[in-house]
Amino acid sequence: MTDNLPSSAIKPGQQTVNDANNPIKKRSATTWTVSLIAIAVVTGVVFLGPQFLAEPTEAAVAVTPPTVAVSAPVQRDINKRLTLLGQFSAAQQVELRAQVGGTLTKIAFKDGDVVQKGDLLFQIDPTPYQNHFIKTNAALAIARTRLELATIEAARATALKKNGGGTAQNADQKVAEQRAAQAAVDAAKADIGDAQFDLDRTRITAPFTGRIGTHQVSEGNLIAGSRAATSPTTLLATIVSTDSLYLNFDMSESDYLIFQRERQKRNNTLEARVKIALADEKEFNHVGTLDFIDNALDSSSGTIHARATVSNADGLLTPGGFARVLVPIAPASPALLVPDASVLPDQSEHVVLTVGKDNIVTPKQVEIGDLRDGLRVIHSGLEPSDRIIVSGIPIARAGATVTPQDQKIQTATN
Repeated sequence: MTDNLPSSAIKPGQQTVNDANNPIKKRSATTWTVSLIAIAVVTGVVFLGPQFLAEPTEAAVAVTPPTVAVSAPVQRDINKRLTLLGQFSAAQQVELRAQVGGTLTKIAFKDGDVVQKGDLLFQIDPTPYQNHFIKTNAALAIARTRLELATIEAARATALKKNGGGTAQNADQKVAEQRAAQAAVDAAKADIGDAQFDLDRTRITAPFTGRIGTHQVSEGNLIAGSRAATSPTTLLATIVSTDSLYLNFDMSESDYLIFQRERQKRNNTLEARVKIALADEKEFNHVGTLDFIDNALDSSSGTIHARATVSNADGLLTPGGFARVLVPIAPASPALLVPDASVLPDQSEHVVLTVGKDNIVTPKQVEIGDLRDGLRVIHSGLEPSDRIIVSGIPIARAGATVTPQDQKIQTATN
């Protein structure tokens, strides 16, 4: 019997009958076991996720990389050019004002008509000017009669002087009278010229072929005129030329310097043609000639004014309208082009997604230019051998693996 043995008499590792059959100690061991199992389960769920409790699958499902279309950039010789905003103005524009005053008796056009050079536009009552013209002609006739008489008398006096029948003083007097009569004739001719000028200006004609605006004065009104506009004059209408127009635009100082350097390299013979697109056009279908660059930069804006002349044979262009203009500033040089959709904004920069040999998406920072045939010009950042993602960009991510498929870049034709 060991019930009465002291605890010091029990050897280590020896279980007494009382320990094995003690119900309290049995429950304690069971509680610890259940707690350890619960802790293990919770730990597995936290670190391994809900799938820790799921039944294990035979094999993990393989993830297929997304498919994207790739292509090498298009290589082409591109001339560097500027895209600027310009505004049309008339090559010729005149405010029609009377040079003589009087009553307006006729308006010979319809507002907005295209009138030909020399066409009658306005008629001022010519009656007072016709009367003045008649008077000056009469004065000329009288002056000529006096000149004839003075000439005869001068000749007679000169002959008598030579024969001793007349004095030198009388001969000199008659010669002076002849000269005065000649001067009177010349003055009468000048008066006739003035009278003819005024009479002609009662008919106001078109100075050139162009489109006329609305008339500012109606028939029957008394209008003021002045030959040299030294006094207030009446504005009758405005006429602008239509056969050709100016397209005015401004270049920045940096662009102008590039333009000038290229002109010097080519002995100041850089291509003078510019291409133009109207406000409702996407393509540059019109052609103009760059024929003027100002002689000084505007200090307030840092730009220099330039102008191109554009033919307007069909009358489509209108002074005051806006247009985009392409100005060549450097000769053609090799360049790379990619679809515009392949160029992605990255804050203030631009990137293009490429696919490397290991099929991993790699972004490349690029310097872009303008659009050519629907493609974006890339000045730097790409190599001709790069594989550009041209389709499937939304599913491509930097560093991700993709399945590339070759696709040819399509170009638009101007």
